[in-house]
Amino acid sequence: MEAFSYVGDELELFREAHNWKRYLKRTLAPLIRGHVLEVGAGLGGTTIALHDSACQSWTCLEPDPEAHTELTSAVSELRDREGRAPRTVVGDLASLGPEARYDTVLYVDVLEHIEDDRGELARAAQHLLPGGHVIVMSPAHPWLYSEFDRAIGHYRRYTLSSLVACSPPSVQVVCRRYLDSIGVVASLGNRLLLRRSMPEARHIEMWDRLMIPVSRVTDPLLGYRLGKSVLVAWQA
Repeated sequence: MEAFSYVGDELELFREAHNWKRYLKRTLAPLIRGHVLEVGAGLGGTTIALHDSACQSWTCLEPDPEAHTELTSAVSELRDREGRAPRTVVGDLASLGPEARYDTVLYVDVLEHIEDDRGELARAAQHLLPGGHVIVMSPAHPWLYSEFDRAIGHYRRYTLSSLVACSPPSVQVVCRRYLDSIGVVASLGNRLLLRRSMPEARHIEMWDRLMIPVSRVTDPLLGYRLGKSVLVAWQA
């Protein structure tokens, strides 16, 4: 595997987005079970938010060696039902043996950083146990692509249809929705007005503190047909 390092500071910025992470956990909890593989675990913020002590194991893949060091420290106090801390691995799917199988493979704000997204999902599906889930949450709507996306290495934003179109042949879609309907306003404002390559911490705080609680109400009212993020889950 080639050496990898992040090109932006978004991991630090979104680390304190507690309302968003709680909303994400509530949404994903029914799909996360058993042996879990989290691809692109970053600094551990998402791991801490989503980790469930009822899971049989949790493995974090992180391609950035510097982030991996901080990740290992951040998740060291988490425990699965066997009393073990999450296993952390420097690398990507190619770092796993072909025999590695999981009930859940997670990509939270990761797939948009991977150029060959279709190939990545096909490889992820090969690591699923029968009945297991691949779960992807990514930024939504190509028309919202901004300097921020470019600065942090996003190849793309997705629509529901474009993400579903990446489906591996061996799995079927079991969940598809948009999340954070109010957050669309924030993303559109950054694209048209602020035009920042990196938002300030106060912008992230305002979005998380004021907009996410409203999105938790409006998303189901809108039938999850509008949102800043897109979520698709497949089952083997």
